[in-house]
Amino acid sequence: MTYEEFADSRLSALLRYAVMLTGDPNTAQDLVQETMLRVQLNWRRVAHSDSPDGYVRKILTNQFVESRRASWWRRVLLRADPDPVVAAPSDHAAESAERDRVWSLLASLPRRQRAALVLRYYEDLPDQEIADILGCAVGTVRSSISRGLDALRAELVEAR
Repeated sequence: MTYEEFADSRLSALLRYAVMLTGDPNTAQDLVQETMLRVQLNWRRVAHSDSPDGYVRKILTNQFVESRRASWWRRVLLRADPDPVVAAPSDHAAESAERDRVWSLLASLPRRQRAALVLRYYEDLPDQEIADILGCAVGTVRSSISRGLDALRAELVEAR
């Protein structure tokens, strides 16, 4: 498989994953662009790996976790108070508000916990693959997921 074939087949999935990590399509595009640049420069190593897709997802995740810059969406969402009033589920505005609330809750988590939760619940990966991507032990993955879920639960209880 060539780099171009890989990019054509996996770019949209990588972008969806990056949006889940960052919460912002523009930041996600930047993250994917930086990742794909690194992938292209190291294509021989990526292509010869056991799982090129996993290798690239690991690069993307590491870039996200190691990023020191706080994105604008995190600063904006953390300042906003979530609306405690929940309207009917068919209400588009209520669904949008609930989605924004979830983004703000995810944004409050440390990056590794957020990455672990997205890899588990959005990408539907098993613990071992998440550990490989994050470069840590399986127990650390489970701990990160557990702590992330505990923090989300605590925020939800506190908001009620």
